[in-house]
Amino acid sequence: MTNTLIFVDLASDDPAAAGKFYAEVFGWENDARPEGIYHRMVPGGFFQHKDGSDSQIGNLHLGIFDAANARPHPDPAGVEPRHIATSGRKPRIWILIGDEDSADRILAAAAERGATILWRDHYWKEFNGYNHAFADPWGNEILLWGKAGENPQIPADYTRE
Repeated sequence: MTNTLIFVDLASDDPAAAGKFYAEVFGWENDARPEGIYHRMVPGGFFQHKDGSDSQIGNLHLGIFDAANARPHPDPAGVEPRHIATSGRKPRIWILIGDEDSADRILAAAAERGATILWRDHYWKEFNGYNHAFADPWGNEILLWGKAGENPQIPADYTRE
């Protein structure tokens, strides 16, 4: 068995607020473990087979940790740094837009809750997808991926690469 990616964590200076943000924007379960210290965002559902049926593999979860005292750590008081990164490149998190949802709804919901829209309406031919991006209120960059499908009709106002 190969090494398996099981989780990605985002830093926040308010994990409870970040958990609420992601629950409201994406409809995920906000599993506080414990409240304000670490929040596990549970999208629910399963990865699908090529025929569209559910596999036995559950969708990945996203963690949100308190930058002031990142848990787990052997030192109960935590260690430096105790703040969220504010400059330079940080990891980007990709979210596949569900078939019942839209980039417009997600971007509007995120902006209403303090996110900054970074860009929208871009087509990436290499992976045949429509892309949009926002920074959450804690500076984490979230990229939205929409399936373009076979023979995509790219809107004229979309940028392309």
